[in-house]
Amino acid sequence: MRFALSFALPLLALIAAAAPRCLAAPATDAPAALVVDSTVPISLDGRQTVVDLYSPGRPARVAVVFVHGFMRGRATFADHARAVAAEGVPAVVPDMPYLTDSRRNAQALVDLIAQMREGRLGPPVERVVLVGFSAGGLAALLAADTPGVVGYVGLDPFDRPGGVGLDAARKLDKPARLLRAPSGACNAFAISAPWAGSLRRMEGERVIDQASHCDFESPTDSLCELVCGRADAQRQDIVRRAILQAVRDWLHPAAATARASEVMPAL
Repeated sequence: MRFALSFALPLLALIAAAAPRCLAAPATDAPAALVVDSTVPISLDGRQTVVDLYSPGRPARVAVVFVHGFMRGRATFADHARAVAAEGVPAVVPDMPYLTDSRRNAQALVDLIAQMREGRLGPPVERVVLVGFSAGGLAALLAADTPGVVGYVGLDPFDRPGGVGLDAARKLDKPARLLRAPSGACNAFAISAPWAGSLRRMEGERVIDQASHCDFESPTDSLCELVCGRADAQRQDIVRRAILQAVRDWLHPAAATARASEVMPAL
């Protein structure tokens, strides 16, 4: 009954959110100078969808891929993506092609990363950080062992009662960080909490005090807030700063060199 309730309440809100919606104003700290350079059609796992590309205005061999939640959309990561691009790192935000199939969405991410590494969306990318929210956090975790991925950030991620995400967490051998809201219906009563003790290279977990599920999107919308609680600009900024810190730690050239030395034996 508890799992049924935890799934049914977000479902009611997010079905409504599939209708045209008015997005909230961006958080105050989100950069205003950068806009979406392009929205392009793309085929992922054999399905047609679209992806927003945020560019820092200069070539880069690294990127961040944002993965939205169940029945959400790429617009809900616009502020975070602009902030990443302002740091000099391209951000890629697809509309995920499958509604409820996390495994197929993970395969879509594998396909997307392969296309990025081949240079189909710009200069070939060598290193990618995956950032996933809610059900997108599960799909991103399932795809995090893909070649080229150097780190995973889960934003109040969802897991299924069978623990498919927990199984993936136990196997993943890449840096990972988690940010979560307190237990509530919209995060299935903190169902992903066991991941923290299972990730092999867990670098940190933070439960943001008084956060709602909607605080991890930026911008969010009134329909999410109606069911999952109001978002707060300061809490959204905490999330954004955590994402940016992971980007700096994992994608900065000096960080990449240091991490390579950890796995390559000295000669």
